[in-house]
Amino acid sequence: MTETLPPPEARATRRAGVWQGILLLAGSCMPVLGSVLITPVLPQLSEHFADVAGSDILVPMIVAIPALIIAIFAPFAGQVVDRVGRKTLLIIAMFAYAIVGTAPAWLEALPAILFSRVLVGVCEAAIMTVCTTLIVDYFHEPARRNKYLGLQTVTTTLAATVFIALGGALGVGGWHTPFWVYAISIVIAIPMIISLWEPKGDPSDKHAAVGAKVKVPWRSIWVKLLVTLFGGFTFYVLIIETSYLVVGTGVPANDTATIGIVAAAASLATAIGGFVFARVSKLAPGRLLPIAFGLQALGMILIWVFPGFVGIIVGAILAGFGSGLLLPSMLTWVVASTRFEERGRVTGWWNTAFYLGQFLTPILIGVLAAAVGGLPIAVGIVGVTAAVMAVLVGVGIRRTPAEV
Repeated sequence: MTETLPPPEARATRRAGVWQGILLLAGSCMPVLGSVLITPVLPQLSEHFADVAGSDILVPMIVAIPALIIAIFAPFAGQVVDRVGRKTLLIIAMFAYAIVGTAPAWLEALPAILFSRVLVGVCEAAIMTVCTTLIVDYFHEPARRNKYLGLQTVTTTLAATVFIALGGALGVGGWHTPFWVYAISIVIAIPMIISLWEPKGDPSDKHAAVGAKVKVPWRSIWVKLLVTLFGGFTFYVLIIETSYLVVGTGVPANDTATIGIVAAAASLATAIGGFVFARVSKLAPGRLLPIAFGLQALGMILIWVFPGFVGIIVGAILAGFGSGLLLPSMLTWVVASTRFEERGRVTGWWNTAFYLGQFLTPILIGVLAAAVGGLPIAVGIVGVTAAVMAVLVGVGIRRTPAEV
């Protein structure tokens, strides 16, 4: 764990600007594209593959599989990032993403489509790991780094709304059509080739001693990764369940306008939370975590206590704002203090924890709702758990101030 000054070639580094930030934020939207673009055409897919055995489970997996694959493969992407380099992996993954992402546009067999989605998840694991690592590498000053990590949440949240609308519009032409949007990664990759560079570290970075074997710093990150796993779960609870909560108040399931307004309000609150994080970057990210979990808890408990339409709107907005504050706070808390030589692997493991939490969300909420007799009660129990996490994290940070 000995630290030393960066090597001589790292003493003078290129300074990233707004253009590099835009490219990395655009790349960060690719996993969002993978998870939401085709949700509007799922009913068409279900109808098309109705005769395929197990299609009622396999068709939804077209959306769910990439998140699971990110959770599995992100650590391997982190290994490549630290040992081979950042830029090369990113460019290869962006071009490969266009190929495997558009494959269902001309595929007809469900197993082949599912396999292409597995490959999409592998590409997304690489893209998300590299983009996040490069944001920390390029914008090493705390204020600029936190600004772009906050904007990462804002951008991806707003992009999710745009991609859902785009998928719905293109779906009018048939379920194959939205898959062509994945080719946009090529449009982003070309300027990446020109404008991004392989970082060598910065004088302000922590570095390992020359020749030292650098391992994943499990001792300092394992608790943080567990918090991230839980945070990934709470982050996605209302993203997935808000529409069902609204329908539970008596709103017809085909009243997509009303359901969409509530979901959009919560999504906008998440984006605002990310923007606020970027504006309050002078605060230690770890100290924002109890506030973020507390806001999530307040919103979810409000839905439990007041399960009517107004209660769900207010609760979803409060929890959404907390989620927007939570995501960049967790990421900065875990990644920002790492050494340059281990940053890719730590970022990979962070992605694993977060996306595993995302993948487990519908499973855990389904089991919990069945056990307690209703979705609002289940959401409220998650809120109580988030409140407990807020207290635990707050107490833990007070005892280890150097870790914030």
